[in-house]
Amino acid sequence: MARIRIPSTIVILFVTVQTGFLLFMYARYSSFVPQSEEKPSQVHILILSSWRSGSSFVGQLFSQHPSVFYLMEPAWHVWVTMYQNSAKVLHMAVRDLVRSVFLCDMSVFDAYMPWKRNLSDLFQWAVSRALCSVPACDSFQRTDITSEMACKTLCGRYPFSKVEEACKTYSHVAIKEVRFFDLKVLYPLLTDPSLNLKIIHLVRDPRAVVKSREQSVKALARDNGIVLSTNGSKVEDSKYKVMQEICRSHVQIYETATLKPPNFLKDRYLMIRFEDLVRDPVSEISEMYKFADLSLTPMLKSWIYNITHGQGPGKKKEAFKITSRDAVSVSQAWRNVLSFQKIKKIQEVCKGAINMLGYQLVDSEKEQRDLSLDLVLPRRQNQFSWSSFNPKH
Repeated sequence: MARIRIPSTIVILFVTVQTGFLLFMYARYSSFVPQSEEKPSQVHILILSSWRSGSSFVGQLFSQHPSVFYLMEPAWHVWVTMYQNSAKVLHMAVRDLVRSVFLCDMSVFDAYMPWKRNLSDLFQWAVSRALCSVPACDSFQRTDITSEMACKTLCGRYPFSKVEEACKTYSHVAIKEVRFFDLKVLYPLLTDPSLNLKIIHLVRDPRAVVKSREQSVKALARDNGIVLSTNGSKVEDSKYKVMQEICRSHVQIYETATLKPPNFLKDRYLMIRFEDLVRDPVSEISEMYKFADLSLTPMLKSWIYNITHGQGPGKKKEAFKITSRDAVSVSQAWRNVLSFQKIKKIQEVCKGAINMLGYQLVDSEKEQRDLSLDLVLPRRQNQFSWSSFNPKH
């Protein structure tokens, strides 16, 4: 049987033409990929924290940005409506609500607010600059720095439909939440192709958190009950059981994100300490903005300086408000206010988190009161797992 010999140059030419044809077809197909398969046009930012950790302040850093649509703790509506359940049981409902908000689908609130609604029916709506400026409210421009009081006065009667209308006009949607205790609960959002989710994990020295929580005992009682699964009973947390759960959650979130994290978490998780933020706000905020694909405007830079360089630590009645304060003084106030007996108890229940997140334990009241002793260690040092905690000395 005769053999046909094909010159190697013809084979190479054939393969080259075939490769070119395949590349051409792939390019044609790529240009017709449905929108749902492309990277979402909006950036979605979840500020993940716990109560009294400075998260309202961080939320405002995003809320006041002219490119950001921001909501503060929309999952409050889930917890208020279903308060007889535990935080773990409510995780799925909270996650579904957060996903809908990120996609600017505000019909999700129909389950929690079935009546005809205005903007003012949404929890903490007035701290959102996006809901106080066009197109949600005609009283302010997007580039304005808005105040909660002025917004409440001028914008509260606008219809709830303005929330969704406004959301769809922004390049970034940011949500601040304190009701997630497990990072793995968020995996479906992180792998959802319709979302471009980035997580900013804000932590604070647990001793400072306790000091701040003591200013808001009654306001936190119902949330405490949900955390501790008390079937709707309110709890004041005098034994720091809620703090223990909060500290455990920070350890779980941080370990999950940094110790052999799944590939889809790459470049989508950033841990920020409140103490670093107040010591060097411009640097830390610039890092957060870079992570979130935002830029720091001159007006925002000036506002940030003013808000972090006020006089004094803030008043009790301002516990849930963003006012001009001496932010560094606020971060260290626990050292003069709490008794050493309380400090010892907090360190017992939160020692793993204190060490992993880079804070120094104190062994005496003298160390506690000595403000020349820096208890905030260089970031990313002394990181231990919850089970492998080693004492300071």
